[in-house]
Amino acid sequence: VQLQASGGGLVQVGGSLRLSCAASGSIFIINDMGWYRQAPGKQRDLVAALIRDGSTDYADSVKGQFIITGDIAKGTVYLQMNNLEPEDTAVYYCFIDAKRTRSDSYERYWGQGTQVTVSS
Repeated sequence: VQLQASGGGLVQVGGSLRLSCAASGSIFIINDMGWYRQAPGKQRDLVAALIRDGSTDYADSVKGQFIITGDIAKGTVYLQMNNLEPEDTAVYYCFIDAKRTRSDSYERYWGQGTQVTVSS
């Protein structure tokens, strides 16, 4: 399973960015996809997740600011990030929890990470 993420970059305070992530490879079923982020010297934390049943999960710090959308069946997920602040600066990692075959357990796979820098 491979994840291709894109959309990071440099943006000024108050600006917006949209991250994209697409899964490929041998996938039987996806349970959820989403994004984590890791700032320098900090742990990697969940930002947002899109669940197979259509529900979403957000970190408290981004509720009302970020919106996750996508199509789990197609293995695509997007993160619309609005009103960005310097505190949002981090490497953003796409993840997927999926089974490769019917008999497999769910495993988590990670994308390569995309840098988001918010300048003041």
